[in-house]
Amino acid sequence: MTTYACPKGHASTTDDFCDTCGARIGGAAASQPAASPAPAAAGAVPGEPCPHCGAPRAGTGRFCEDCGFDHSTGKVPVLAAPSAPTPAPAAAWTATIAADREYFEANAIEGVEFPADTRTRTVALPPPQIRIGRRSTSKGTDPEIDLADDDPGVSHSHALLTLSVDGVWLLSDLGSTNGTYLNDEPKPLTAGQTRTLADGDRVHVGAWTTVTLHAPA
Repeated sequence: MTTYACPKGHASTTDDFCDTCGARIGGAAASQPAASPAPAAAGAVPGEPCPHCGAPRAGTGRFCEDCGFDHSTGKVPVLAAPSAPTPAPAAAWTATIAADREYFEANAIEGVEFPADTRTRTVALPPPQIRIGRRSTSKGTDPEIDLADDDPGVSHSHALLTLSVDGVWLLSDLGSTNGTYLNDEPKPLTAGQTRTLADGDRVHVGAWTTVTLHAPA
């Protein structure tokens, strides 16, 4: 077979451009045989079965496509088992919900009497958000802290507790009718205003309800 000398030393079967690297050829034929293909890597015989699993080898590929056997090193790569994701810490924050006479008397809502029978309950605060309000089928509200049977002064969508990415609970008013108060502050939060909460903070909603937050023990 006639071959042509490539400026880069390749033996090309075409006389215009090297069919190996694409370099332009002057056209002079070279009286040398075509270069022999480079020998396969040691221990790599094309088509030989994988010595580990017996699967046919694809060409001169280094790794077995079935078991990952490395034909160059003669070993099967050991992949580190993926570490199990670290579970998020349990939401151990809780809240105590109670009818607060002191808050009721400070508000002095005309025509509303403090209930004779009251209940106190403690609920968990699972992240990321806890809605405070009153359940209503017609309005489509179903808050996590439902005060429909506890306080008539609570709006259907009253306030929102949100756990931030920093692990801090935040309080927001959702445009409630009677306002959302924090601790002993005289003015309620404005609609959409957000405040940071800490262990022991008291959130006042409705006519007499106080929600007290408790951090993990």
